[in-house]
Amino acid sequence: MHDSYFVIPAEAPQVEQITGVYRRTMATTDSLMLCEFFLERDAVVPEHQHPHEQAGYIIYGKIEMTVAGQTRICQPGDTYQIPGGVTYSVRVLIDTLLVEVFSPPREDFR
Repeated sequence: MHDSYFVIPAEAPQVEQITGVYRRTMATTDSLMLCEFFLERDAVVPEHQHPHEQAGYIIYGKIEMTVAGQTRICQPGDTYQIPGGVTYSVRVLIDTLLVEVFSPPREDFR
């Protein structure tokens, strides 16, 4: 049983993951995790990989994302998917809000 089935964003703790990248973990189940990220203009998520599958949706803003050597500009309404173990990076072009799902849940984001 869960303590609550609903999460209000303002009540979820916000954590600065790296300079200019802020995360709120919004929901976690046994098999997936949903996080909201606010990325400040000019922030950079350096190239990295992790074993978790990941998908994201841009709510507002604009980022340049490179996944496995393919670079795209992602804007509101765009969606991306990154298999586990695939290298990616992000450069934030303007302030951006996005949501991401991870499977399995990331222990470091709980």
